[in-house]
Amino acid sequence: MTKNLVLLFLSAVTLSWGQVKNSAVTTNDYLNILRSNITGELAYETTAFVEQFWRVVGNEGFNKSIYKIADGLEAAGYVLEDNASNTDRFTYRIENRPLELPTWEIVDAELSLVGINEPLLSYASNRNMVYQNSTSTPKNGTTAEIIFVKNLDELQRVSVRGKIIFTELNIIEIYKEGVLKKGALGIVSYDNPAYLQPEKNVNSIQFRSLPYDSKNTWGIALSYQAKEKLKAALEKGKVFAKVNISSKMYPSEELTVVANIKGSEIPEERIVFSAHIQEPGANDNASGVGAQLEIASMAAKLIKKGGIDAHRTMTFLWGDEIISTKRYLQENEKRAATVKWGLSLDMVGENTAITGGSFLIEKMPDPSAIWTRGKDKHTEWGGKLLTLEDMKPHYLNDYIIHTFMNQGKAAQWTVNTNPYEGGSDHTPFLDSHIPGLLLWHFTDQFYHTDSDRMDKVSQETLKNVSIAALASALTLVNGDSYTAMDIVEIVKEAATTRLAEEFLLSEKSVNAGKPVENEVDIIKAWEDWYLKAITSTRDLASPENTVILDKAILQAQSIIESQCKIFVSELTK
Repeated sequence: MTKNLVLLFLSAVTLSWGQVKNSAVTTNDYLNILRSNITGELAYETTAFVEQFWRVVGNEGFNKSIYKIADGLEAAGYVLEDNASNTDRFTYRIENRPLELPTWEIVDAELSLVGINEPLLSYASNRNMVYQNSTSTPKNGTTAEIIFVKNLDELQRVSVRGKIIFTELNIIEIYKEGVLKKGALGIVSYDNPAYLQPEKNVNSIQFRSLPYDSKNTWGIALSYQAKEKLKAALEKGKVFAKVNISSKMYPSEELTVVANIKGSEIPEERIVFSAHIQEPGANDNASGVGAQLEIASMAAKLIKKGGIDAHRTMTFLWGDEIISTKRYLQENEKRAATVKWGLSLDMVGENTAITGGSFLIEKMPDPSAIWTRGKDKHTEWGGKLLTLEDMKPHYLNDYIIHTFMNQGKAAQWTVNTNPYEGGSDHTPFLDSHIPGLLLWHFTDQFYHTDSDRMDKVSQETLKNVSIAALASALTLVNGDSYTAMDIVEIVKEAATTRLAEEFLLSEKSVNAGKPVENEVDIIKAWEDWYLKAITSTRDLASPENTVILDKAILQAQSIIESQCKIFVSELTK
């Protein structure tokens, strides 16, 4: 089958579709309303406040961020749960739990080579230079010889007691052996990955951490430039370094903000947004914190004005990455059973002209995480190869992509997707069998580095993400059978497009000598995924309107099955 025949088939599919009625209020309606109301200003201002702190759960900067969020919620009309009445729809609480281990924060640091006046590194310009959980040096610093250790085998052959280890490896094993067991005073390391473009961003340092241990000393991470200077000095002979670190470790508590807009008709069902506070960067993840506050604030403002409503509950979590979301879903089984969708906001504010990343929607596990080909590609974060048993068919994938693509077209903003990789607050939703997606940016040349500051953040991006995310959420929480029918159409069109693309790729593979059976398996996997995704729209159905939705579902599934049958026939003839 030629490309022209594929296009002809897609045209016929589109013309064959007819719906009885559209939703009373559509996603496009919400997008238009929000484009006139959301500016990104609150998101940007909140990002700027949060990013000034090196945030670890329980430390002063983390807690100040928590109370900044609470202040913003109060300003938007949310009431502290302890003070709320039964009629208050907009409420929040600050949960607190004792931390098992002390929290940590950095105060100041400097690394100098003896005999050279200019510091090799200074906290004032490299705030990621000290490993999290490092202890303070004596008040006047620590001076010792630096010895280069290439690997663990070499570490066993040299004496490091009373010295400073320098390595270009991930340090955890060398730290355990060399510092905790063999008596080195501390460790200096360099291991910035290639995607950070270290030879270009010579002063960037990606933050690192040591596992907490009562015997901890300290670790320092080097920039590319500092590493090159140290190696040049070591080539000339013995090198002594002076290390000054001032840090704090103290008992604290873990704080989490949970805000709710109570649904007016089906309050027990909800969408949950999650944004983590810890980590020291602006985009990662002060931007997610800020965007989520603007979303929560604007939703409350518009609902209070009466122009829109939320039939189901909207919940917003701010806390510790993965841990807060996982706990929210696990500590109350009855509540978790009624969470219908989850959205994670992580690194959502990037100025991509500077960072080099792209805005991405990380899809739920679909066949692109098994067979990654064509337009699909993994990020530098990477992901493990999934199996058919790992698939999570659901309409949320293509519905969210469709909405964000619409906003992207209107705002001339690039929106892309990536196959499932994991590693953020969407994973607890999926682990609990709840549809969940990640909104983020990658690959970012400043990811996790001390160059991730406000100059890399775009208010325009924050605005676009907030508009599309809130429009999606409002559509879902107000969804009914007619909304479901709209989404069936979106998913059906995504399915027919995907199957056509996969067929052309499979046809090319077969022509190149690849086994036909493998290519048929791919086509059938996508067919199965989309048939189930379309079926999942039934969770939006109104009890009185299930028949009309079921008819739409069967019609869409019939189109997909017919298309798949034709493509498989073409591959196997």
